[in-house]
Amino acid sequence: MGTGEENSNLFLRVFDRLSAHYGPQNWWPGESNLEIMVGAVLTQNTNWINVEKAIANLKKGDQLSFSCLQSMPVKELAEYIRPAGYYNIKAQRLKNLFQMIADKYEGEISFLFEDSLDGSRENLLRVKGVGPETADAILLYAAKKPAFVIDTYTHRVFSRHQLVEEDTDYYSLQQEFLDSLPEDVSLFNEFHALIVAVAKEFCKKKKPRCSNCPLQRVEEK
Repeated sequence: MGTGEENSNLFLRVFDRLSAHYGPQNWWPGESNLEIMVGAVLTQNTNWINVEKAIANLKKGDQLSFSCLQSMPVKELAEYIRPAGYYNIKAQRLKNLFQMIADKYEGEISFLFEDSLDGSRENLLRVKGVGPETADAILLYAAKKPAFVIDTYTHRVFSRHQLVEEDTDYYSLQQEFLDSLPEDVSLFNEFHALIVAVAKEFCKKKKPRCSNCPLQRVEEK
């Protein structure tokens, strides 16, 4: 780990390498802020293809609205989102999220987004089943707030390249990004998407393809 300025240059170097290799990622896939929020909960412990199937079920049933989802019995919601896996648990988590919005923001998602970053994050994290990654995904991709999303891919890529310590926790790693980058929602959005792309293609959990990785020797001065 170097000085703050050195770290900033390294983080931006990672972004430049990935951006040159992959081009724009156009995240997060979703036609509305509500859809993005639902997707952020459903994507826990599953792949995006399964999330798309679950959301397609809600759309086909004309149920993808706040009023429908909030009033729907949890068992019925679970059937709609069955393709996403852990559907009973995720249905309850969605219900918890919508109830918080009803209680704290008069049932208006826009009021949640108009709240301060700290205020909206605090309320999201009070929702049972919504952890830091899900909360920050909602804040960044739906609310367009400068919350850098940290996930397993982020930790793996940056620790393997010795840009952060291997045992860095969620908030410490997030702070590294916030300290190293200009506060720019579009940059945070694109950077996280690029990290996911390189982790899936090259920086795999097992048998990483290091020799062809666009981040090869990025940590060297």
